[in-house]
Amino acid sequence: MQAIQQQQEESYNGLSLFLDLNWDRILYLATIVIALGVGGMLGAMLR
Repeated sequence: MQAIQQQQEESYNGLSLFLDLNWDRILYLATIVIALGVGGMLGAMLR
């Protein structure tokens, strides 16, 4: 049981480290996706 809990803690630490290192890239991609969605909606409304 302790091995499973330790492995889960390590995976959470790895995910946290990944997000700490790459949060700016995730934000950059989210900004592009949102901009494309808003542009598509505006294009559909103005058509």
